[in-house]
Amino acid sequence: MSQSPQATGNPAGEDPGQDNSAAAIPEPGSVQESELRDTLGTAIGMAQEHVLQNGGFLPFGITLSNDGELRIVLVTPNEPDENGHLDAEQMLADVQALLRQGRDDYRAVAIAYDVNLPEHGSDGITGAAEHRDGGVMAAIVPYVATDEGFTFGAMEPDTHQPTVWVD
Repeated sequence: MSQSPQATGNPAGEDPGQDNSAAAIPEPGSVQESELRDTLGTAIGMAQEHVLQNGGFLPFGITLSNDGELRIVLVTPNEPDENGHLDAEQMLADVQALLRQGRDDYRAVAIAYDVNLPEHGSDGITGAAEHRDGGVMAAIVPYVATDEGFTFGAMEPDTHQPTVWVD
């Protein structure tokens, strides 16, 4: 999709050389892990639906509210540039800012955005979930357009620096 950030799968502002995945993964079987998996899975699933229907998607967020409800967070894109491209990086920053503003009302959040994955030779879905208690979980799902539609690759773990529960 033409408005996709050109990235290697790491969220905006993250140092790709720094691996924080071991310290950030919650204890297996914990409520925290379950909530992260729910928000991340919802975000990636919705992104896959949008790719299948529209050929791509714009950045969005998923929240798990204190009352246990999953909700989507969307922002309106600014005007396209002179080449007709939307500023997806700014939209991602706007989604993250909205999630930070409402973080007291959430147990967990996830973001999803469409990226170019040069190492895979394809586009991809990047999803990252954060928990208010400090856990993070992130994944990439490569995809390619085919004559029949889109084919998704295997989900791969990724690293993620918290962007919502930070001071």
